[in-house]
Amino acid sequence: MTDTAPSARPPGFGSDNVAGISPAILKALAATNEGAMPSYGADEVSTRVEARLSALFEREVSVLLVSTGTAANALALSVLTPPWGAVLCHADSHIENDECGAPEFFTGGAKLVHVPGAGAKIDPAALGEAARRNRGDVHCVQPSCVSITQASELGTLYSLEETAAIGTVCRDAGLPLHMDGSRFANAVAALGASPAEMTWKAGVDILSFGATKNGAMGVEAIVLFDPARAGELAFRRKRGGHLSSKMRFLAAQMDAYLADDLWLTNARHANAMAARLRDGLDGMAGVEIQGVIEANMLFARLPAPMCEGLLAQGFRFYTERWGEGVVRLVTSFATAEADVDRLIGAARALA
Repeated sequence: MTDTAPSARPPGFGSDNVAGISPAILKALAATNEGAMPSYGADEVSTRVEARLSALFEREVSVLLVSTGTAANALALSVLTPPWGAVLCHADSHIENDECGAPEFFTGGAKLVHVPGAGAKIDPAALGEAARRNRGDVHCVQPSCVSITQASELGTLYSLEETAAIGTVCRDAGLPLHMDGSRFANAVAALGASPAEMTWKAGVDILSFGATKNGAMGVEAIVLFDPARAGELAFRRKRGGHLSSKMRFLAAQMDAYLADDLWLTNARHANAMAARLRDGLDGMAGVEIQGVIEANMLFARLPAPMCEGLLAQGFRFYTERWGEGVVRLVTSFATAEADVDRLIGAARALA
């Protein structure tokens, strides 16, 4: 079970990255530290992780572990597009706004081209138009792949039908589909669907399977549903400086993350804490909840005195990026009910 003891200091709601490490993962790291193991991923733990992920996704997959989500996304995209290609993505995607040009760097110069859609999700009809645009024109970057974010940067989720619709457009246009799944666990927990249904069965070719935001110290898995791409990606990972010599410590985190469904337990708790936070803030004088809360983050417009008062009391969250007075509040596996209630109580006192 997830520890729900209140934190000693005012809790951070700025990101799920502010949380610590799941005890089971810390224990696994300590156990892996005993003795010697082969390096560069030739260890038994890395082999077990690939087997676990193959079972989870109901088919043989190839897995390459890296330590950051930026590396997972950028390296995955690097095998899907040439330097003159276009990565079709939403303007609010993480690869566009928060990765400092890493996708462009690792692809050798491919361009990120925006496709519109409500709620930070690509609209399939608009994607169809973008996929056909400038085909064969030597003066223009060529549509080469598509990237979607699950859950999105606004906390919204692609339904199975929406992902399948995008997958159909990609298949018809001959474009591979990448899914940025840094919060994939939260999406699975919210939708109640199987990982297979949410990915390759809907047309996804490569998944960045996140763990860092959901209890790991720092590990992400690039999951390839077409193992034929693994050879090239292995060289790109090495050349890009992301082949860890002591890979067993990345693998140990992922192994414990997948064991006994810890990844889903953590995500369900994080989602539940976001729902609890929403219920406590909803209807409070001056507070306006923005959109639908589908995963582990919510957006709300707060009165300026309330926002300033919460920050002065030590609560931490991001402000203003999403509109005047709008804040983002993110919960994690380590967010306790008492932490949520503490913020709600403080907000109520300031209302």
